[in-house]
Amino acid sequence: MDMWICTGHWEMEGRKMADLAYDETKTNPQYEIINGEVVMQARPAMYHIKIAGRLYNMFFNFLKGKRCEAFMEPDLFLNENQNFIPDVVVVCNPDIIRQDGIYGAPDLVVEVLSPGTGKRDRKDKKDAYEAAGVREYWIVNPADKSIEAYHLVDGKLILDEVYQIYPDWQWAKMSEEDRAKAMLAVKVSLYDDLVVDIREIFEP
Repeated sequence: MDMWICTGHWEMEGRKMADLAYDETKTNPQYEIINGEVVMQARPAMYHIKIAGRLYNMFFNFLKGKRCEAFMEPDLFLNENQNFIPDVVVVCNPDIIRQDGIYGAPDLVVEVLSPGTGKRDRKDKKDAYEAAGVREYWIVNPADKSIEAYHLVDGKLILDEVYQIYPDWQWAKMSEEDRAKAMLAVKVSLYDDLVVDIREIFEP
């Protein structure tokens, strides 16, 4: 009888704690510090999560046994005014990896756009990544199924290429020459043999 009461009590407490955790997640979104200002972030949509997860898995599987490592949604501390939570990063310097986050510039950063984040990702964060010395920066747009790939050249993140899956109606109107020029595979600058097929990334 005592055991039954105890078990029931803990189950009830467990439900209460789960409810509280759910409420906490829904009402208290994560935040970033951008240019010294706290910016609240809503949790990403499911398609956003799928895209980020696919990219992370591709990097993780490729990098097994290699010097670099992939991380998903780490706390990234560039300096006291810039504390981001990028979707995916690749880090080749183990000295900047700590248990509570990454302290310094990753070699590659991926930001998947959410509604309302485009300006920050393309301007504020890009400038911060550039100043920190991030070698490669991807801006992934789920809405138009594109990836903007920036490479660090002489201290500046320069747009190298835009990779995009075209809608069927637009693809049908394109010439064979234009189709042949369509960029559907992103070559990662860190490794000559690491190529990402964007058709796999943007699957429904």
